[in-house]
Amino acid sequence: MVIYCVFYKYNFVHKKSIMEENNNFDIIEEEVNEEYSNDDLFNITSFGTDPSVRELVMQYQDGDIEKPELQRKYVWTKKIASRFIESLLLGLPVPSIFLANTVSGKRLIIDGYQRIRTLYDYIEEGIWHGDESVFRLSDSDIINKRWRNKTFKELTDIDKRRLRTYAIHAIVFEQKKPSNDSGMFQIFERINTSGMVLKDQEVRNCVYQGKYNSMLFELNKNEKWRKLFADEKENPRMLDLEFILRFFAMNKPSVYNSTDKHIILKKLLNDEMGENKNNSTYVQACYNEFNQAIDFIYDKIGDEAFFNLQKDLTILRKRFYPTIYDALMIATSIALKRGYQIKDGEKLADKRMSLLKDEIFRESITQGTMQVQHIHTRIDKTLEYIYGMHL
Repeated sequence: MVIYCVFYKYNFVHKKSIMEENNNFDIIEEEVNEEYSNDDLFNITSFGTDPSVRELVMQYQDGDIEKPELQRKYVWTKKIASRFIESLLLGLPVPSIFLANTVSGKRLIIDGYQRIRTLYDYIEEGIWHGDESVFRLSDSDIINKRWRNKTFKELTDIDKRRLRTYAIHAIVFEQKKPSNDSGMFQIFERINTSGMVLKDQEVRNCVYQGKYNSMLFELNKNEKWRKLFADEKENPRMLDLEFILRFFAMNKPSVYNSTDKHIILKKLLNDEMGENKNNSTYVQACYNEFNQAIDFIYDKIGDEAFFNLQKDLTILRKRFYPTIYDALMIATSIALKRGYQIKDGEKLADKRMSLLKDEIFRESITQGTMQVQHIHTRIDKTLEYIYGMHL
């Protein structure tokens, strides 16, 4: 048990709180901490299997198991990778990997990519993925001197065999129905709370592979969006992608006019991706709608459009604010669909500043933000102040 925990320390060294990671946008805690469960979990099947390292390397090479198209890149250091290989050579237990069956017959790597890629690079390629150099185990005291600084080819025949035949436990999941993988998200979210460091959107990226997912990545490169988001670098944890998804999921009368009292944001986002993951017509419409709204907001309101006011209501806090973003994006999209045209001399940025000082609007963006009444109110207020319309 002690050895197992030590490996986890190496495996998940990048874990930080969500507040530590995001200096360019505000987090609304009640949205982040929201959880849910439903009957889709009853339609998940799982089983265990114990493939050898040789089998995993061959399956990865042949494409039978694969990293989701746009999942996180390889992030392990040489010392972490070397320590992992040494653990196998010593015959020590290591954590299970998690895979998901797909309709194509392949298996997606949900957790375990760093380990599988390390083994493939060391045994098959002989090249360290970090810098394309020859893959030698770390020349450090943390590695047993028997294997220190050695390539796979330089290991003894006994050690090569021990490494190739080591069995790594794998847990394989498959959702029988519905086809949108809604239960699969909950499975991997629960795995995440037990030690994995994947954020919600990283899990969606694994579970909901398809045209919709690819569209989010393409939209995330929009230069005007990057400036409005207040960070020209793409977020390594895909939190910017989640905000794009948030716009599509909430930009529906069934959400802001719902008879429900409260929206579970996490479920709403999951359903949005799962139900539309390969709907080409819908994906193209979303793509166009996002770009049109972003272009208009950036050009007519400015790159501070998604910022909020400080408590004194005089100075902008130069951080992306989620509920101002969703209200302004949805209101702008509605206004453009209704044929809105800006008048000569009209200053929408000034109108937005007046909106930010409205007491009712401020309550709707800061308290009970997923209550339907508050969602409706902040969109309606934005339409009223900036575009002279109502929902």
